[in-house]
Amino acid sequence: MSQILRLDSHIWRWTVALPLLLATLFWAASAQARTAPDSFADLVEKLLPVVVNISTTQVVESPGGSQEFEEFFREFFERPGEQPQRRRENSLGSGFIIDASGYIVTNHHVIEGADEINVLLHDGTSLVAEVIGSDEKTDLAILKVANGKPLPVAEWGDSDKTRIGDWVIAIGNPFGLGGSVSAGIVSARERVINSGPYDDFIQTDAAINKGNSGGPMFNLDGRVIGINSVIISPSGGSAGIGFAIASNLARNVIEQLRDYGRVRRGWLGVRIQTVTDELAEGLRLESTTGALVASVTEGGPAEAAGIGQGDVILRFDGREVTEMRKLPRMVAETRIGKGVDVVVWRKGEEVTLQVDLGELDEEQLAAATVGEIPTEKEPDLVESLGLTLAQLSPELRTQYELGDDTEGVLITDVEVDGTAAEKGLRPGDIIVEVDQEKVMSPGDVTDRVEQAKDEGFRVVTLLVLRQGDFQWVAVRLDHS
Repeated sequence: MSQILRLDSHIWRWTVALPLLLATLFWAASAQARTAPDSFADLVEKLLPVVVNISTTQVVESPGGSQEFEEFFREFFERPGEQPQRRRENSLGSGFIIDASGYIVTNHHVIEGADEINVLLHDGTSLVAEVIGSDEKTDLAILKVANGKPLPVAEWGDSDKTRIGDWVIAIGNPFGLGGSVSAGIVSARERVINSGPYDDFIQTDAAINKGNSGGPMFNLDGRVIGINSVIISPSGGSAGIGFAIASNLARNVIEQLRDYGRVRRGWLGVRIQTVTDELAEGLRLESTTGALVASVTEGGPAEAAGIGQGDVILRFDGREVTEMRKLPRMVAETRIGKGVDVVVWRKGEEVTLQVDLGELDEEQLAAATVGEIPTEKEPDLVESLGLTLAQLSPELRTQYELGDDTEGVLITDVEVDGTAAEKGLRPGDIIVEVDQEKVMSPGDVTDRVEQAKDEGFRVVTLLVLRQGDFQWVAVRLDHS
């Protein structure tokens, strides 16, 4: 009997304990998932004072007459001797305070060209602002106001820790209505929308409208993880597709604008392109990660470190270059003069080089990208590629306007149905290398192609020179 009681007692203990254990585990998992609160009111109450409304005024010149018809009647209004009229244009935006002494973050496009900038605080105080610095490439700007007393401050968050599906809160000045709050989730991260060379946007379905630009996007910890900047909308209103500049990109830019009045970006000195599936095969890479070096700037940091054409940059300063477009931002964010390790793929093996970064000139990009080559018999025919080639001669240099220092093999004709035509190669292009081996004659090209075929490869990589620009092109081999 006693044994049965003990067994029953064990059963009873587990009958009670097991549900309690499961409930505890469920509670822990729920807490980790950060479900939305019943209300955002307490959080928003703390955040509203750090958000400001921004209004700008710009004086522009226009011809006389109705603004609605001025474009249509411009030729009639702009008669000789007639003085253009001046009018004031107003625009609205948002911002947030990052320093108690009065530093405010907003978008570059909010204050671009403004003659006057006024900031309206949450308590109704209106202040005149001056521009400390502005950066068009990332669409960020920092302003300064003098209030005479400390202002409430927003705290930066870590945008890299933000996950798709996380709750976010956007606060701003939509349509000039003043402090307005909307909530939603993170729809996507690391979006590239081709607004600049360093795109890194968080996409959200939180309602963002005209006037929200420059306002903060908060996580549920009340920290800024993005700066609302762009909407995609056929109507001009919120369509649930808004974009915020990631805080980890913005914070570095804002700090430099505050310290120097401009952004000082690192410079590597290479032009790069995407590693496609075919290029990866031609370069004997296992995947399409990395950034392929199309050319190296003479006298630049990359050349001094030994980075060369055809290298694929796999890692930069300890970070994986998972895709080409990420390298320019990595380089730009790195401190000027810092010595960084760069791991490249070169002829079938990894090589580590150290580069001392230079400073990017405003006319350059940190790691410039190149576009795809657009589509459009004395010489030798390379049937596997569908190309007719010729060795450079004085006559051909004159005909194709090539300099005396140009080296390589000239493409004189391209078969319409050939594999080279698929890649957009055309007469006048110069093949400089085949599979990272220099070529000086049509025979060199043929030998390299035949070697690749004999070794069982389906693709060869060509380094092509066109009008002064280099690009790597992967061409399939015709084994017929």
